[in-house]
Amino acid sequence: MQQVPAFDLETAVPGWLTALGLEHRLPLRATRVGLGQSNLTFAVTDAEERRWILRRPPLGQLLASAHDVAREARILTALADTDVPVPRVHGVVADGEVPVVVMEYVDGLVVDRMDIAEGLTPEHRGAIGISLPRTLARIHAVDLDATGLTGLASHKPYAERQLKRWTAQWEHSRTRELPQLDRLTERLRAAVPPQREIAVVHGDFHIRNVITDPATGAISAVLDWELCTLGDPLADLGSLLAYWPEPGEHNIGNFGMCTLPGFPNRAEIAAEYLAVTGRDIAALGFWHALGLWKVAIIAEGILRRILDDPRNRAASGAPTPERIDEVVAAADKVASAAGI
Repeated sequence: MQQVPAFDLETAVPGWLTALGLEHRLPLRATRVGLGQSNLTFAVTDAEERRWILRRPPLGQLLASAHDVAREARILTALADTDVPVPRVHGVVADGEVPVVVMEYVDGLVVDRMDIAEGLTPEHRGAIGISLPRTLARIHAVDLDATGLTGLASHKPYAERQLKRWTAQWEHSRTRELPQLDRLTERLRAAVPPQREIAVVHGDFHIRNVITDPATGAISAVLDWELCTLGDPLADLGSLLAYWPEPGEHNIGNFGMCTLPGFPNRAEIAAEYLAVTGRDIAALGFWHALGLWKVAIIAEGILRRILDDPRNRAASGAPTPERIDEVVAAADKVASAAGI
């Protein structure tokens, strides 16, 4: 993997830490962390092993709010006093014209590789897996007025907004023609369910975007809020299912660890969410299909950014057209099963 240049660790970063009232001692070192291929995330460590997280947009041509780290910081700050576990934001600084978010380093376990998941007992996997829908329920219970998030996004029907937004992203990022995806887009447009409520929607909730307690499996922090918006809460559950393969299915986006013994299956995840929230999940098939459709478009955008600048490639590698085609085929299958 080509390394993305980090930051000026001798002058700029120490200056930011000082301005934010964060004690530190030189020298500093920075390491890129996470497998995400959207905003770039670095852990900065000082001479006394104190750590902070710095996030900045990727290099190259960007797509609107999908990489707005300052907006993400505002959301995290609004959620700081709620029941949603999030890292504390210390502040937003500027690296030239590029915004950089400085936030708390949350220690814990991120299950983002097969070897990490294989090192856990089935009971521990089960605890992590069941904590995901429970944490989603906490996100969807956030009081919009109390947190000042009522104006975060439009209150118009979320499914229609998502279809419009991600179709535009597809047209902007596509590297080739993909008629099957275009046909699926039209089918989803014709099957939009009525919107019954408005809630905070994370927008990219899955097992790799949470930090878990190494002892209990409980979620210590939910990460990567750049796609957060207001909308139908079932959208998040559908996305979680889209990132949750079952034995024998294609390993979409390196989530194959979710098939290991102990992890709940998709039906169990949905059932737990239903048990905690009492929501009607009759439209979940639509949101699952939409989640897979969106995953395919996001993957195409990652591929486009890597083609634009190879330094954007993360340790997890790059999506291939063949893998993206597999995601589209999976979305088509889920849509058909839901009668779409």
